[in-house]
Amino acid sequence: MPKRVVFTADALKEPFGQAMYERITAVGLPIEVAKNNRITGLRGADERETYRIAKNTLAIVNAPPGAFRLQPIPPSADWQMNLAEGCPAHCQYCYLAGSLAGPPVVRAYANLPKMLDHTIAYEGTFPPNKSWQGHDPNRPTSFEVSCYTDVLGIEHLTGSLAECIRHFGTREQGQLRFVTKYNQVDDLLDLPHNGQTRARFSLNTDSVARRLEGGTASVEARLQAMRQLALPRQSGGGGYPIGVVLAPIMPIPDWREQYTDLLDRIKALIDFDCDMTVEFITHRFTPGSKDVLTQWYPNTSLDMDETTRAEKRNKFGGTKYVYQPVDMKAMKVFFYEEWAKRFPNAPILYWT
Repeated sequence: MPKRVVFTADALKEPFGQAMYERITAVGLPIEVAKNNRITGLRGADERETYRIAKNTLAIVNAPPGAFRLQPIPPSADWQMNLAEGCPAHCQYCYLAGSLAGPPVVRAYANLPKMLDHTIAYEGTFPPNKSWQGHDPNRPTSFEVSCYTDVLGIEHLTGSLAECIRHFGTREQGQLRFVTKYNQVDDLLDLPHNGQTRARFSLNTDSVARRLEGGTASVEARLQAMRQLALPRQSGGGGYPIGVVLAPIMPIPDWREQYTDLLDRIKALIDFDCDMTVEFITHRFTPGSKDVLTQWYPNTSLDMDETTRAEKRNKFGGTKYVYQPVDMKAMKVFFYEEWAKRFPNAPILYWT
């Protein structure tokens, strides 16, 4: 629950913006309407205070014109379509640190229905990126909506995820993908998704989640929510295709034992046939993200020691720090073998 909710005047002119206004009013939150469509009052005395103010603010705005020019998002999906930017969680390894400009306020888009209509023009198009999906022209085009926010973490205030699920439930050539660390899925169970939405849950060991994933649902709560969405409709579930996103994988002390326990718990709960995939994502950081994260979380125990890492450069000359090749190989072999043992029919989409 944010402490401050701000609408821009233009956002209130959108029918979906009005629906958001009614939804937020119904839970008793006071609402401000910004003048000149600008969100002010987000800066504090230092980065830590700015972070605190911004994280407690929900802004309802219209997505800018640039948001309609969808970008490739390998290897997760073909295209990214953001229903919001900024996340309510407090993950100390946050992948958004350094990648979004300005204070980390949550901005949800009131012109979402127009954005969804615009995605229809992208159906049947496949960017030339390295992807687990290949370039089969007959497969549906995939759209990722969780690049810059946790869509379920704000759903009770926005209704945006349900809007997306309903839209893609009518599209044979477009598929929705989202990932979350939250568990409030009851309102998603009866939506007409028609198998066109894959609901993925970001999971980690209990020790990592408790230490580094502030403000999120417990691992057990996420597992239960995943089971609920995956169960067939006739068994009281949502009948969704689901996905496990193991991230960020870290070679913590006793990592084999801890991740074995997590995989066993997944197996115990997903004890029925369902459409499931997995994505393996190891921890990495950039010089810019490290700088931002250490300002946001000055007492973090997250390991960001460059001297123990390998450097990777992207095509734009940027640097990121990943685990050493020997460590990456050991972890990859472990996860591939252990996953295949438990879930031989659940494809591994990628390792990164």
